[in-house]
Amino acid sequence: MKVGLQINRFDYSGGDSKIGQNVRAVSIAAENVGFNSIWVMDHFFQLEHIGKYTDPMLESYTTLGYIAGVTKKVSLGTMVTGVIYREPALLINAVTTLDVLSGGRAYLGIGAGWNDQEAKALGFLDPLHSRRFERLEDTLQIALQMWSGNNQPFEGSIYQLPEPYLSPQPVSKPHPPILIGGGGEEKTLRLVAKYGNACNLFAHDMNQLSHKLEVLKQHCQEIGRPYEDIEKTALTGVDITTAANDPKKSLATAKELRSLGIEHAIYANSQDADLSSFTKFADTVQAIHEL
Repeated sequence: MKVGLQINRFDYSGGDSKIGQNVRAVSIAAENVGFNSIWVMDHFFQLEHIGKYTDPMLESYTTLGYIAGVTKKVSLGTMVTGVIYREPALLINAVTTLDVLSGGRAYLGIGAGWNDQEAKALGFLDPLHSRRFERLEDTLQIALQMWSGNNQPFEGSIYQLPEPYLSPQPVSKPHPPILIGGGGEEKTLRLVAKYGNACNLFAHDMNQLSHKLEVLKQHCQEIGRPYEDIEKTALTGVDITTAANDPKKSLATAKELRSLGIEHAIYANSQDADLSSFTKFADTVQAIHEL
């Protein structure tokens, strides 16, 4: 079982001038103790269940590029990019650039988007009134076309690209894994079954998580896609310090997730860059790998 870290807050001690060195220290510490992946949210305001919306928030792909430069092995991605934030070709170029410069470590983490507060404040498309699922499916189709080297005109429900040319092509073969985030049963999980290499779900309620996975399995059966082809990832909702302070509970939760079919458990970083938490969690990380 894989272990990931979502860096979802940047309100470190020392203020804004210390953000860079703290992100670097956390990323290196996570890689050194065996984390398989590092993720950042693609938001511009902090989410209210994590902190104040005015708390520091970094642009995701710049941050991932920085993390790529200070690490060597971890996979990297957003969890997840809302399609309303970037035109498809720009997004695909950003992910491809990350993949090339990191030596093939990028995911395309993507979803329909939902945060209307930041969208309205910053002048993005309103995710709730912008045909977001049509935009998402178009973007997935454009990504697969551009990554195949096919630069013929694309005509979608929303987007028309006269010449979707991309060079260089990704290092990852056949392309960076496409992780689609969200648990919507009629639309999102159907798109996972059709286009995704990975899904991302919440692990706050094990019964609900089990149900979402069963829905995904049904969608796969309907289209003839092997359910086993899709990597199942889950956000645990637990920060690294809490997990490190109760290793028995952390391992028990990971075992329960694995029994449901989750292959990649993702933890959150703590408010402060307490690197001792990573050291304390190292044995548990190795135990989770063996599940």
